[in-house]
Amino acid sequence: MAKSNATTGSPIVGLDIGTSAVRVVMAVTSDDGPIEIIGFGEVESKGLRKGVISRPDDAVESIKKAVEAAEHMAGMSIGNVYVGLAGSHIKGENNQGRIAVPGRHREIARDDIRRVIETACAIPLPAGREVADVIPQEYTVDEQDGIDDPLGMLGSRLAVSVHIVTSPVAAKQNIITSVNRAGLHVADVYLSHLAAAEAVLSDDDREYGSAVVNIGAETTSLAIYQRGAVWHTAVFPVGGSHFTNDIAVGLQTQIPEAERIKRHEGCASHLLLTPELAEEMIEVPSIGGRPPRVVSRRILCDILEPRAEEVLSSVQKEIRQAGFDRQLSSGIVLTGGGALLNGIIEVAEQVFSAPTRIGVPEGYAGLGRDLALPAYAAAVGLAAYGVRCDIGNLGSDRQVKSPEPERESFKDRLKQFFGIDN
Repeated sequence: MAKSNATTGSPIVGLDIGTSAVRVVMAVTSDDGPIEIIGFGEVESKGLRKGVISRPDDAVESIKKAVEAAEHMAGMSIGNVYVGLAGSHIKGENNQGRIAVPGRHREIARDDIRRVIETACAIPLPAGREVADVIPQEYTVDEQDGIDDPLGMLGSRLAVSVHIVTSPVAAKQNIITSVNRAGLHVADVYLSHLAAAEAVLSDDDREYGSAVVNIGAETTSLAIYQRGAVWHTAVFPVGGSHFTNDIAVGLQTQIPEAERIKRHEGCASHLLLTPELAEEMIEVPSIGGRPPRVVSRRILCDILEPRAEEVLSSVQKEIRQAGFDRQLSSGIVLTGGGALLNGIIEVAEQVFSAPTRIGVPEGYAGLGRDLALPAYAAAVGLAAYGVRCDIGNLGSDRQVKSPEPERESFKDRLKQFFGIDN
């Protein structure tokens, strides 16, 4: 628990295994103080494609190196980690469940809450997929809706609205296996884009409506919050690497050079280019030993801006189809490494017709100021999620076991979640 965490010195660790980078964040907390970041590590990610492990040995080595960097900074060892689940294979949908509460004038118990969530999760799944997580949105007791926690209330009928996240069984288990092979134990697995929201959204953002758009290397994910809960998620198979590839093809240069040009010289919005800046020349190394060429910033922007519009328009279409395009009072929050692209905010505000900001982790003590970057939102959020689980005594109840021939059912995980033995 968080209280024992402060006294024993055992850190709570978030592990974000991305396609371009593996990031580790170590945190501790005390009874009355904020979460304190005591160490972090970041290394280039190898062995992943679109958030899915494709070369396990390379992925394990990347995890080890990131963990070693964080341990060296903090002067402490890492055992348990909260791991992010990402990738274009992630699917989300909403569902409802209803049960009768037996007995007259009986208080609603944890077992009732577990049963109604189980009912809501009774959805048909294609072969090879499983329920990765279930997120309660709101409860209804008899005719009273909008209840956050019905425990202890009196009622005869209990209903719940939930957001169900599904993923391929193999994808999740491959992540757990790789983390175990790196010498770590997985305390829990949590959606990476929800972890990013954990780090950058305020309570008001969640209550009045906001959309977190996490732009990763090969995927872009969406999480919509309303009335304090998650109401829609989606993942798109396009990300920052597509910007890099566009530059490499358009300017006929190598991928590493295209990535450097994107980060240091790129701009995705013509609105930011003055006439003088637009005509400023950039040197571009050529391929095959040919001499370098020079191109104007206007040409580079001509390459980046259409891709930014395409990516963000796909997200806007998803928001509109989900029915939330007029319900995001707190606007759009961009996270992930792709959010650092110059001009992305200006393009987003045009596409979404809504206020847009870069989401960075805030309110964390210690080394938190060093991680005030959108690329660290998921890793910091995973650590914050771990602290929340620790405080609620959920960490030990929701431990994720290593893959075995007979995996525990989702029903068993719910029983563990609510501390029910039978």
